[in-house]
Amino acid sequence: MRIDAVEVVTEICLRFHSVCRQLRKRYNNRATLDVEDEYDVQDLLHALLLLHFEDVRPEEWTPSHAGAASRIDFLLKSERIVVECKKTRKSLTDKKLGEELIIDIERYRSHPDYRTLICFVYDPSGYVNNARGMENDLSKTTDGLHVKVVVAPK
Repeated sequence: MRIDAVEVVTEICLRFHSVCRQLRKRYNNRATLDVEDEYDVQDLLHALLLLHFEDVRPEEWTPSHAGAASRIDFLLKSERIVVECKKTRKSLTDKKLGEELIIDIERYRSHPDYRTLICFVYDPSGYVNNARGMENDLSKTTDGLHVKVVVAPK
């Protein structure tokens, strides 16, 4: 049976918050991983992706675009999927987050190794006022590039 890799990554993103909550429930109050910033999101997401994908490449560089190159959080090369992570915070408003995602989508368009870009926005404190609206506005297929934005939890 062939798996749909985009659906697997999407499901990981949608269940990410449940995993974070479970990690905080340790026996005898043992130390755990607290997901406090975007690097913590990347570390945990990397581990979860490895459950399903053998070749998970962190921090691949994009080709230079308008004089600047960017680092992609994860490239699933054989599946031709790029995953970009964001973690909301009080100073990252809906407008600023949307602008960052639009810039990322345009920059990553020039990377030759993928057909799908999944932008995962981890929003544990509920800073995104209209998660479905953000997903619907930014998720689309243009020129053969499929972009899917997942905000979780909702």
